[in-house]
Amino acid sequence: MDQRHIVVTSHGFETEGCVLRFYLFALLIGVVAGSRTFTAPAAVSWGARFQWLHLSATPLGFLGTLAAPFILTLLAIGELIIDKLPNTPSRKAPTGFVARIVSGAFCGAALSLAGGGALGGLIAGGVGAVVGTLGFSEVRARLAKAFGGRDLPAALIEDACAIAAAVGIVAATR
Repeated sequence: MDQRHIVVTSHGFETEGCVLRFYLFALLIGVVAGSRTFTAPAAVSWGARFQWLHLSATPLGFLGTLAAPFILTLLAIGELIIDKLPNTPSRKAPTGFVARIVSGAFCGAALSLAGGGALGGLIAGGVGAVVGTLGFSEVRARLAKAFGGRDLPAALIEDACAIAAAVGIVAATR
């Protein structure tokens, strides 16, 4: 006989299995941030705006305001464009790497606030960003090589994967 224990928190969420699920989402959104710094926060902000993420009573409630998703989406679009320019520094350069970790940690904390705890999500998101930064750098280099040394097709594939993953991860938290 299945003896599951379900605990309802003060927010009304069931906690069995829920905490680990939110930490997994935090890790995955961090991987997205490792690929595209602003795509992850843009998706999280849209999730808060559509009330898929219940952040209104938290310190990150500003993500659900009318302006935040639009501003973050404009930053994400700008990043997608700048990434294709020939003089764009490596994502593994200190400034870019740190920005990706901060973005991943921030988004991980936002996703886990509703189901677990911000600290665990912050850590998971930061770890995911490191994995995503290093992993996507390698994947993109190999894709570019497969395209005969052309980086643009590889970059566009990476863009599509990051956007689709970000939307899917945030939608799955509903």
